[in-house]
Amino acid sequence: MRIKSILVPFLGLVFLMLSCSKDDSSTPVQATGTIKGKLMVKNGSKPVGGALVFVFDDNNKLYYTYTQANGDFSLQAPIGQRKLQMQTGGGANFRTSLQVTVVKDQTLTIDSSLSRLDQVANMAYVAGYYDEIQDIVTGLGYTITQITNADLADYSIVSQFDIIFLNCGAKQGYVNAAMDTNLANFVTNGGSLYASDWAVAYLTGGGSNSHDCGETGGFIPDDKLCSKNIGASTTITGAQVTDANLATALGFSALDIEYNLGSWQNVFSYDATYWDVMVSDPVSNQPLMIKTNSFSSGTVSDPVGDNENDGWITICHTDDSGSPITITIEESEWPSHEAHGDSVGACTNTNNSGTIYYTTFHNHANGNIGNSGLILEYVILNL
Repeated sequence: MRIKSILVPFLGLVFLMLSCSKDDSSTPVQATGTIKGKLMVKNGSKPVGGALVFVFDDNNKLYYTYTQANGDFSLQAPIGQRKLQMQTGGGANFRTSLQVTVVKDQTLTIDSSLSRLDQVANMAYVAGYYDEIQDIVTGLGYTITQITNADLADYSIVSQFDIIFLNCGAKQGYVNAAMDTNLANFVTNGGSLYASDWAVAYLTGGGSNSHDCGETGGFIPDDKLCSKNIGASTTITGAQVTDANLATALGFSALDIEYNLGSWQNVFSYDATYWDVMVSDPVSNQPLMIKTNSFSSGTVSDPVGDNENDGWITICHTDDSGSPITITIEESEWPSHEAHGDSVGACTNTNNSGTIYYTTFHNHANGNIGNSGLILEYVILNL
């Protein structure tokens, strides 16, 4: 009886200590609400798939999701006043943000007229003979400036832009060493390029197109890419979208691509550690669309682009799971991100150079480009 009388109070004390310990170590769960909406291009004509949608809480924790192929998104977000941000391609060239109020367990639906992707980039194009990427750009509600090959030989002009589009047939025998140097410096200092079909000559050399490996001129090393003008008129059935992010943004992983002219570029050889294959031929496995962030052979100088990017920086943020995510934020927000352990520059590009996309296909003469048009829209918004 004496042992029992001592044991009962002792057990009660242990229970009390354990209860206090549990209460002291518990962490309050952040209350959340839901933000829903549909992200559209500037003129509202098309949805934007694959865009990053995010907010931060008061402790710099990132809450994010991606838009579906139809532009829809649904984001669980911490309650309170938040800045909702929507970005493509890391946010340096296209982004928009809204101030929202998130209420616990309630859904806030954003009016589609407010969730439009804004253009930050200053964009230019060189007119071609078989390709008019500028029509796709303006068809989305964005602005673009025409420049010439002679302008490409003047770095004071080239450096004004964030993105330059090189249309098929634009080079047409124009060979200039200053142009090659300027394009190399442009990409090294953060500028992005898109070249289609014959415009590979700007990258690897040649007059109007590339007939063989090791052509004279260009700025991409010959061991990194060789494209030969040996493709015939054809339709590639079931071309494979091999890049997972691109497939998610498009909502499909295969498409038919029509090559309707008598002569097209074929990627003959490429460095798989240098280029990411985005779309490929299902039979030959030849790349039809490639992308790189690895170029850095030019002279490092001031960043390119106009003053619209002032006050914003692109950083690599690490979320709670340890995954790196490229975002663009206001410079005033950088100290809290620096304290979080984030770094300046894109996560996939430690040298801060720009992106280069190359497609063997383009928006060709008859305008009937089918789903490849959606791919070109993706390229525009993710450079």
